[in-house]
Amino acid sequence: MKKNLPSITMDGVKAWFRENMLLLLTFTGVLSGFVLGTFLRALELSPETILLIAYPGELFMRLLKLMILPLIIASLITGAAGLNAKMNGMIALRTIVFFIATSLLSACVGLVLVIALHPGNPETKTLLGSGTTIDKKIDIMDNFLDLGRNLIPDNLFKAAFQTAGTKYVPVPEKFEEFTKNLSYRSGTNTLGIIFFCLTFGTVLGSLGKKAQLVVEFFKIIDEAIMKMVNAIMWISPIGISSVICAKILGVANLGSMMSQLGLFLITVCSGIFIYQFTFLQAIYFIFVRKNPFKFWWGLFQAWMTAFATASTAAALPITFRCVEKNNVDPRISKFVLPIGATVNMDGTALFVTVASIFIAQMNDIPLNAGDYATVVLTSTAASIASASVPSAALVLMLIVLQAIDAPVQDVSLLWAIDWFVDRCRTTNNMLGDAYGAAVVAALSKKELQAMDQLNEKNMEYEKQISMATNDISEEESLIGLCKSPSVTSNGSRVEVPEEIIVENSMDEEDEELTALNPSLA
Repeated sequence: MKKNLPSITMDGVKAWFRENMLLLLTFTGVLSGFVLGTFLRALELSPETILLIAYPGELFMRLLKLMILPLIIASLITGAAGLNAKMNGMIALRTIVFFIATSLLSACVGLVLVIALHPGNPETKTLLGSGTTIDKKIDIMDNFLDLGRNLIPDNLFKAAFQTAGTKYVPVPEKFEEFTKNLSYRSGTNTLGIIFFCLTFGTVLGSLGKKAQLVVEFFKIIDEAIMKMVNAIMWISPIGISSVICAKILGVANLGSMMSQLGLFLITVCSGIFIYQFTFLQAIYFIFVRKNPFKFWWGLFQAWMTAFATASTAAALPITFRCVEKNNVDPRISKFVLPIGATVNMDGTALFVTVASIFIAQMNDIPLNAGDYATVVLTSTAASIASASVPSAALVLMLIVLQAIDAPVQDVSLLWAIDWFVDRCRTTNNMLGDAYGAAVVAALSKKELQAMDQLNEKNMEYEKQISMATNDISEEESLIGLCKSPSVTSNGSRVEVPEEIIVENSMDEEDEELTALNPSLA
């Protein structure tokens, strides 16, 4: 039995530490952020001091966000150019179906837990008081229409800075009547950029050799951005520690809010981590047929970054690196991850389901099976429709609460712990993107292999044509040596066969010897 145990040597331990040094430093940053934030709360630091503590984290976040746009553009164009149009369409369909199915599954997990644990009751409402969230005019149909408008922007350069959205303007002297205006707000329209880059990359791939120079240009940009990301990751422990510490210091009445909303917090976090460690792992094992926990361990660096930044987009550069290390086909990961960072919100769908039913429970509003189905379906649909909406969780909750006639003002009661819940659900969103890339790559394996074989055949065919062309040119050059044209006195060109005459006479020294000694002749 002892012979089967792996031997642990000092060199092996050193090699493991060298390989996982960045991961260990990042985990230390997360842990130290929690510890420092908890202990420094007792000192009651001034806002200026908290601002200085948060400053390294702010710079780290700005660096990550700086990488997002060039990384999305370069990765999507190179990924789409490496596939044909039919393959791009198939992968896009599989990606969207996976994201919709996992968001629906995540919402169902939240529904089961919130019904089983029943975290909300009227006593909690008495302790927390009434909310202050103002009711806003929101229509899920307009959200879907805005999704289409942002998907197909009218100006690519404007899409880099502004996002389209429906704005409701109240009609003067008319109660509860609004006019709809299309307006633009600051913020990158990631959906529009993704659509353009996918289309542009697909067309480049169809042009063949003519577009190879442009594809190589974007590949070099992609490699350069990833090298910059690798450098940024070495300062991530300091940045992550700063972000978490400052966030804990900035929360008021942390203990009382945790005690009053503790059961709600447990319900949400239980749903998030049950979904992560059971359902996602099962999906990965069923489709990929590999160890899912090994895959999760390879994503731990991106998991901690998503937790610290509370942004799937900010963690996207590091997610790319981790997925690549997990041997997911880069053509698929470059396609799926940017789309997932924008569209996939399975963690948010779970949170909105739990939070909406929790508010209904607090206000003693009875819900039947139809209401529960409405909550789950609305949360799933709205999570996809609100892909381009800032503060999507707030918008989603308002939509769902209006669907079940629950008071929307109580949404503000949950913001005291949202800083923590937001980080947990962001890890769900990020893992959903990465696992989606792995599953789509597994489902597309045969098509990718067939396409690789076709590309190899085309390369061999082109090589044979090139060799045949070289042989023909060599034969023509040999023929040119045998026959060279000559010009006659009247200017006409006549081909005259060239004759190579080999002189068999002796050299000068032999002739001299023969002349001096006739007997040698």
